[in-house]
Parts: sequence; structure tokens; C-alpha cells
Amino acid sequence: MKKMKIKKGDTVIITAGKDRGKEGKILDAFPQKGRVIVDGLNLRKRHHKPRKSGQKGQTIEFAAPMHISNVMIKDNKTGKPTRIGYKIEGDKKIRISKKSGLEL
Repeated sequence: MKKMKIKKGDTVIITAGKDRGKEGKILDAFPQKGRVIVDGLNLRKRHHKPRKSGQKGQTIEFAAPMHISNVMIKDNKTGKPTRIGYKIEGDKKIRISKKSGLEL
């Protein structure tokens, strides 16, 4: 199992690919595969044949998983991409932004 510092619900900025510079929310994370699905980004089209006679075929657009290395979490203070660090407070491990040092 791979260690993923980005979780479901985080706001991220795309750092590579056709959607570079755009931001979105993580809808789903797959730690074993090292991939995430970002809401409204990395869109793909899938064509479906009609199932019954008289029904029309459809083109469905969906957000495909992208590799974790192509996204960075958005810093709450600066609004720029940042790396994630950890700080231990008492018995809790808290994620912090490397740029601003604030809690994520």
C-alpha cells in the first residue's frame, strides 16, 4: 500500500497535462493505484450503443483518474500549490502546508 498525503475532499491544483493550472476538489482517491479523481477535470468521453430498438446511442463525459504526481494541494493562505508536511500535537498527527506552515 502506498502512502498518499492527499485525501478525498481536498482542493488541489493540476501541475501537468491538458488541465494544468486548473483547480478542483478530490472526489475519490485510490491509494493502491496512486491515482485520484478531480471534479470536472481530466474529462473523457465514452460512447454507448443503444440497448433497445428505438433508443439512441449516447456520449457520456466523465472525470477519469489521474496520477497523484500531477496534482498538488492548494495552500489556504497563498492560494498556490504546496507540499504537505506533518506536525505532531499531543497524540495527533496533523497535516500542514510547507509554504505557510498552516494546518490543512
